[in-house]
Amino acid sequence: MSSSTTSRLEVPTKQTKTHRGEKPMISQTLEYALRAAVSLAHHHGEPRTSEQLAKDTQVPGMYLSKIMQGMVRAGLINSQRGPGGGFTLVRAPEQITIWDVVQAVDPVMRIRECPLKLASHGTNLCPLHRKLDDAIATVEAVFRTTYLAELATTNQGVKPLCEAPAEG
Repeated sequence: MSSSTTSRLEVPTKQTKTHRGEKPMISQTLEYALRAAVSLAHHHGEPRTSEQLAKDTQVPGMYLSKIMQGMVRAGLINSQRGPGGGFTLVRAPEQITIWDVVQAVDPVMRIRECPLKLASHGTNLCPLHRKLDDAIATVEAVFRTTYLAELATTNQGVKPLCEAPAEG
């Protein structure tokens, strides 16, 4: 999905602090959207209600509803009201990438010109901003080539979004 046809999710993004006050590299809103997208991929073709998704993803229901409506507006998922209704992916999980979700919810912006607006730098980035943009490019490449179908499958005994059975 190109950024020119993708509408940005109108939900304020949250940053969640992890241990020792550290912040994750992606917003909480994006984390929640990715959980929901993976859950929909795992249950592909089966409509999932907001309540089911909230339980699957451990995301507060009201916040998840806002995220889901934003993804509907962005064209990633369908919403059907009434009995038998719920949310479904617009395309097969093999056709939707993490990048599609990212760009709809909390777009990653590349560094194309000097963020300090230094006229002498223009589009010739300094070493700091070049390295930062290189890192962003690496993340973008991984996100563009990772499909929801990959994330919705069991890997090494770990089922997506589910507690592993107790050993012993």
